[in-house]
Amino acid sequence: MRTVDAAGLAIGDDHPPRIMGVLNVSAESPYDPSVFDDPGEAAAYVDEELIDEGADIVDVGLESANKRFEVLSAEGELDRLETAVEAMESTAGDAVWSIETRYHEVAEAALDAGFDMVNDICGFADPEMPRVCADYDVAVAKMASPPDLERPGAVEAVDDIYDALELNGFTDKTILDPAFGGWSEAKTLEDDRETFRRLREFRGYGRPLLVSINRKNFLREIAGRSTEAALPVSLAATSMAVERGAHVVRTHDVAETRDAALVGHEFTRDRLRDADAGVEELDVTTDAEFARHLHRVTGDAGDADSAVVTHAVELRLSEQATAHVEELASETDVRVFRGDSALLVGTAEGFRALRESATPEHPTVDRALARVCDDLA
Repeated sequence: MRTVDAAGLAIGDDHPPRIMGVLNVSAESPYDPSVFDDPGEAAAYVDEELIDEGADIVDVGLESANKRFEVLSAEGELDRLETAVEAMESTAGDAVWSIETRYHEVAEAALDAGFDMVNDICGFADPEMPRVCADYDVAVAKMASPPDLERPGAVEAVDDIYDALELNGFTDKTILDPAFGGWSEAKTLEDDRETFRRLREFRGYGRPLLVSINRKNFLREIAGRSTEAALPVSLAATSMAVERGAHVVRTHDVAETRDAALVGHEFTRDRLRDADAGVEELDVTTDAEFARHLHRVTGDAGDADSAVVTHAVELRLSEQATAHVEELASETDVRVFRGDSALLVGTAEGFRALRESATPEHPTVDRALARVCDDLA
């Protein structure tokens, strides 16, 4: 996992989670507490509600990315940039300033005016964006999106998110955002929840991750909360996201999110990383996560099933059925430990081989192993 230097702020596995606070200068943005059109008021908000509360990064939105609104042109965003620049120049606190945009012209103008970082919500759909970010040697957050400047985040299938993140490549300082939220009509709340469950997969590119999950619908629905009452579910998910490998958390609730992120960071499993020795232990818990890393390293994930993470399953079957499992396992890499129940440990390939060798005389064995293999898929 590489570390990204964002104007002196280190982002990566060896550093604390970074908090990205939000400032909007777009009247149409739905979250009123962060919306300002007066530079002085905006600067006061940044100092008091973002930086003083623990924000490492200030992300400035020039327009709402909500699909219900018409897309602002680059010229329209540039008209609003002056307010953002004045707010930045009037701020007393120290933070990395990020410009949220989809246009390379806006990114370049913001960087010329003193911004430190880019948050590209269309994920390099503008093919000039990576060039600008590379030329200025700045960190850039890249959200998974189709190659369409008018459809930020609108990747409609969870399985397509990983490939979408690769659109038009990466810069040396790219941070990846898997795009949580209702960016398309086809995307469901369950899609967002599946993306969250699979968050470690997106570490497969070996680049830091940013998550924007603050008060999102896919969390609110779980507890039946309104946006205003959704802070607790956001904080629970924040801790989980950091424990699963997120490095930057974008939020409107800075102080609370910072605390939740630090809790998640504290309970992240220590993994071996020794740059001098050239050793890094990967954060891998599933077949799919391993396959992502295998593809990154070798260019082919076809052998993932044969050399995958170890799975452990406990079976509670009859004595006769358990003995049958033990006999079948002797021809695979699955090991069986027997006691009051049976503990099976092995690779996904081993469990599949075990299931294929099951005989009709033991339907309970076949049913149990079929269920195990379905879960490994």
